[in-house]
Amino acid sequence: MSLEQELTVSEVACRAGVSASALRFYERHGLIEAQRTAGNQRRYHRDVLRRLAFIRVAQRVGLSLGEIGEALGSLPARRTPNQRDWERLSSHWRTELDERIRLLAALRDELSECIGCGCLSLQRCRLYNPDDGARRFGSGPRYLLGDSSLEVLRSGDVEPTG
Repeated sequence: MSLEQELTVSEVACRAGVSASALRFYERHGLIEAQRTAGNQRRYHRDVLRRLAFIRVAQRVGLSLGEIGEALGSLPARRTPNQRDWERLSSHWRTELDERIRLLAALRDELSECIGCGCLSLQRCRLYNPDDGARRFGSGPRYLLGDSSLEVLRSGDVEPTG
């Protein structure tokens, strides 16, 4: 690697907007790599800046480090990723991100009705689960997760059984 392509830890941290400890963390998890100088100092190739931008955006939308690492592992090791590489990666996440958006919108819409009015009345709240009828469908927030088997309970057409 030529000198003009090598960046120090502080240069990368400054340009990528992350701390030096974040760089070490990402390196330990195999998301980025550094070479070592004869004095054992880390040096990064310039392509690490694009990878770091990708990592930060992916984390921001809620992807796990495992998902990010898997995606970055499919990129060429010694070539700066290009537009086609990024498009291929992002297309794999589209369905998952669409589902996350759907869940967040449902959470926002349902909670605003319950908490937004300020009444906190369990008799009028759409999230209320009379007689714990949804327990037969398993644990967790079944209404907000979009469990279609609960639609009958939510609509009030059928009396829940215990």
